Amino acid sequence: MPLWGRGAAGPWGRLALPLLLAACAARASEITFELPDNAKQCFYEEIAQGTKCTLEFQVITGGHYDVDCRLEDPDGIVLYKEMKKQYDSFTFTASRNGTYKFCFSNEFSTFTHKTVYFDFQVGEDPPLFPSENRVTALTQMESACVSIHEALKSVIDYQTHFRLREAQGRSRAEDLNTRVAYWSIGEAIILLVVSIGQVFLLKSFFSDKRTTTTRVGS
Repeated sequence: MPLWGRGAAGPWGRLALPLLLAACAARASEITFELPDNAKQCFYEEIAQGTKCTLEFQVITGGHYDVDCRLEDPDGIVLYKEMKKQYDSFTFTASRNGTYKFCFSNEFSTFTHKTVYFDFQVGEDPPLFPSENRVTALTQMESACVSIHEALKSVIDYQTHFRLREAQGRSRAEDLNTRVAYWSIGEAIILLVVSIGQVFLLKSFFSDKRTTTTRVGS
C-alpha cells in the first residue's frame, strides 16, 4: 500500500517514513508514531474510486490522550474532522481516484508529546478461495479454513487492542509513580522544615533571658 507521511514531528517524524516503507513491504498499515507538542503529521494514500477504506486511531500516551484528526479527499474536501479525540474509527468509500490525506495534529498542546497509533485499511481482503471458475461449493475443509482465517483475524485485532491498552496503562502507571515520588519528596522537605522550625521555637521558650535592672537614684 503506497502510504507515506509528511510533517514536523521531530526525531520520530524522521523515522516515520522508514517505518512506513517497512510497513508497506510487509503489506501492513498499522503504524505507531510520536507526535510532539505544537506539531502536525500528515499521511497520504493513493486510492482508486469505489474502494472502501477504514481509518482507526488511538492516542496511547501523552497529556489527556487526545489529538485532532482530519481526513481530506483529492479535491481538499473534508471527509472527517474531529477535535481532541482519544480514539475513533471512520469508514468511507473513495468517490474518485487520487491522493487522500489524513493528518493528526497536536498543535493545541504546548508541552505534551503524544504517541499515536493508527490503522488505515484500503479495500477488503481477497477471499481465500476465489469463486471465479468454480462450479462447486466450498468443501467442508475449505469452509473450515475460511472460518479459521476469520477467527485468526479477530484474534489479531484483539491482540492489537490489548497491546494498546497495556501500553496506555503502563504509561499512566509510570506517570502516577512519578507524581507520587515528587509528592513524597515534597512532603519530606516540608516535614524537615517544620521539624527544624519547631526545634527553634521550643528552644526560644526555654532559653534563659537575662534582664538588666537599672536603679534610678535620687
